Amino acid sequence: MNHLRQRRPSYHLIPTRGRNSAVKPIMLILLVALLTACGKSKPTETVDSLVANPEHLKELRQQCKKDRVTLGDELCNRVAEATNRQFLGNGKAPYTPPKDAPKF
Repeated sequence: MNHLRQRRPSYHLIPTRGRNSAVKPIMLILLVALLTACGKSKPTETVDSLVANPEHLKELRQQCKKDRVTLGDELCNRVAEATNRQFLGNGKAPYTPPKDAPKF
């Protein structure tokens, strides 16, 4: 009678042997892909780095004008801030009134 019994299915997440042994390499490949995706991302452009590199700032400004959706609002806002800082300075210039009052 024992030979008529059906084998119960295994509910292990990662089988170690048997006909489902192909799952182990697949899980390993998925784990490697997941860890690769979690690697370091592209460094973000800071406002200071954009001000220091005017050519790159000019390129990004043109790209933001053409396709802001692709670059993203965050980067384009930093590009705008760097452009303002480049044009206006850092805002820490002392106020220097003229020596003679203007005559109207």
